[in-house]
Amino acid sequence: MLLLAGIAAMVLPGPGLLLMAAGLAVLSQQYTWAERLLDPVLLRALRAAAEGVETWPRIVASTIGALGIGAFGLVWLLDPDTPDWWPIAERWWLPGGVWTGVTLLLSCAIALGLLVYSYRRFHGKPEARAALEGEITEADDRRHHTDEHER
Repeated sequence: MLLLAGIAAMVLPGPGLLLMAAGLAVLSQQYTWAERLLDPVLLRALRAAAEGVETWPRIVASTIGALGIGAFGLVWLLDPDTPDWWPIAERWWLPGGVWTGVTLLLSCAIALGLLVYSYRRFHGKPEARAALEGEITEADDRRHHTDEHER
């Protein structure tokens, strides 16, 4: 379920790569294919985190995006009446109820936490970014070597 939620969160609001990594971590206990994919997914999540704090416009945009998700979560929790301008059936106004709001607020908190972590680990530290790229290359090489060995 975590892996599927992560795939969905790649296009929906939420920490997609993190959920995918969590799902692969669980599956890697039983399946070698998941174990092989875990490091590359984790490292790519870190790369995305590093890219998100490379410049101040990205930091500001990421912060605004996270806070926007939190604002939507608050709207869901407050559950205002359906506005007059709403063009479709009332049941489609804020679908999912309170739990949608809770998950949006949780996603906001996770995003802000990751932003702080990424800033502290990567912002203004090109050596940390270079080391990460080296780890990604090594993980890809190991995975490709394992794939070729199994054939």
